[in-house]
Amino acid sequence: MTEETGEQLSGRINNGNLVGLNPARVMLHGPTKLLVDTYYWHSPNKGIVAGYAPTERDVEDHFGVFRGVDQIEAFALASIVSCGSFLECRKLKCLPDGLKEKFVPAFVSIGQVNFHYYLELGDRFISIANIKSYKWRQMVCDGRIYKAPKDLDLNAYFADFTEERLLNYDISKDFKLVAELFDITGRAILIELFKKNEE
Repeated sequence: MTEETGEQLSGRINNGNLVGLNPARVMLHGPTKLLVDTYYWHSPNKGIVAGYAPTERDVEDHFGVFRGVDQIEAFALASIVSCGSFLECRKLKCLPDGLKEKFVPAFVSIGQVNFHYYLELGDRFISIANIKSYKWRQMVCDGRIYKAPKDLDLNAYFADFTEERLLNYDISKDFKLVAELFDITGRAILIELFKKNEE
């Protein structure tokens, strides 16, 4: 994972993608709510494959299981927050820190979610997200969460991934389907609008 200078990050946002970048550099969330630790594949206007492995803190007081609601949050962070922040930075010609000063990421709605399996402490999983639409700082994604095979090098596995494979969820049968998510929708809302509601 690269720790890039502001200039390098700006160049990546304008001409590249999120692969290899530390998600903490992109996310508007604080470290205790960061449920993405790796970007494996990213096509800015199409979608993303991102990963995470639940920690002790993530499964505390829940039988060692990563809760379904946290799976939805992890998918949202991997998809609508990561991809939306990237595209908004590109549009505004700014770095993610600039977004933090202007916007708060918010869920707008969640469509259907079907759980097929569960995740435990340390289980590495991937979120595969397809961008259905993006306009007016609002993004809608469909996707899936898969438990990854234990000893698979995911960076190497997704190095030659394609948009077509993304759209078809074309991955090895060794990945275990955990959840299907539909119409996960989020929007970057101006901070002033939140402050107005406090008055």
